[in-house]
Amino acid sequence: MNSKKIISYSTILLLIIMTAGYLYYQNNAIELSIYDFEHENIPESFEGYKIAQVSDLHNKEFNGRLTAELEEQDPDIIVVTGDVIDRNRTNIPVAVQAMEEMLEIAPVYFVTGNHEMASGVYPELQREIDRIGVIDLDNSYERLEIEGQEIGLIGIEDPLFLFLDDIIEAGSEDLLIQERIEDLIEEAGTEFNLLLSHRAELMSVYAAADVDLALTGHAHGGQIRLPFINGLFAPSQGFLPEYTSGQYVEDGTQMIVSRGLGNSIFPLRINNRPELVIVNLRPQNSEEIND
Repeated sequence: MNSKKIISYSTILLLIIMTAGYLYYQNNAIELSIYDFEHENIPESFEGYKIAQVSDLHNKEFNGRLTAELEEQDPDIIVVTGDVIDRNRTNIPVAVQAMEEMLEIAPVYFVTGNHEMASGVYPELQREIDRIGVIDLDNSYERLEIEGQEIGLIGIEDPLFLFLDDIIEAGSEDLLIQERIEDLIEEAGTEFNLLLSHRAELMSVYAAADVDLALTGHAHGGQIRLPFINGLFAPSQGFLPEYTSGQYVEDGTQMIVSRGLGNSIFPLRINNRPELVIVNLRPQNSEEIND
């Protein structure tokens, strides 16, 4: 073999190794995204209250790295916004172990995603979640209290769990979800309300219900992210989706969308590393409001 062929083959081999290494890094190296969220209705006692959001694990195992990152962040609560399992990988013990490790760090609150419903095994997963002490927040709420001051933590189930008769009675799926959120906000009776929901594409519904802050996922960051493009494709939004990652505002409602941690049908993330979201709550003082 002459030297030119050796150089050519070596170059190709190097490119393959570099590409494989890049793809492995993109799909396994957890990226931390930190948001300082200010709002006039956040009580003073909740200054610096830290929320870790875990979304769209899809049965992915990080072999202790996710747990280590959560321990490092030391959140007050951990919220899981759906799809801890995958409809094609319904490994309940893996999902339960991940949440058991989270529970050693902080209280864990959970709402369902579409894969919980599509998997066909959610009743079993739900029993395990209840057994280990995860708080199932589907269509429910909790008042979080510090020094006599409260905020509302509200959760809604994934729309795949809705009954057709209820949708027809409400007039549409969006209206039914809006009504349920409004009812939960009224029942909670708190000035500031944080919503846990799987679906990012329902931003207009959250705004119509006057949610203060929604934490969502489902979009997987658009899967492939290119310069000047938020993402190429997201479930329920299709190509060039509007809501894929980061912070969005509509009519006074804000939403933070996690890019998620695992993959589903498409096995690769490109320019879109697995994401752990941290939200630090900050009361907005009167001077800032007047400014």
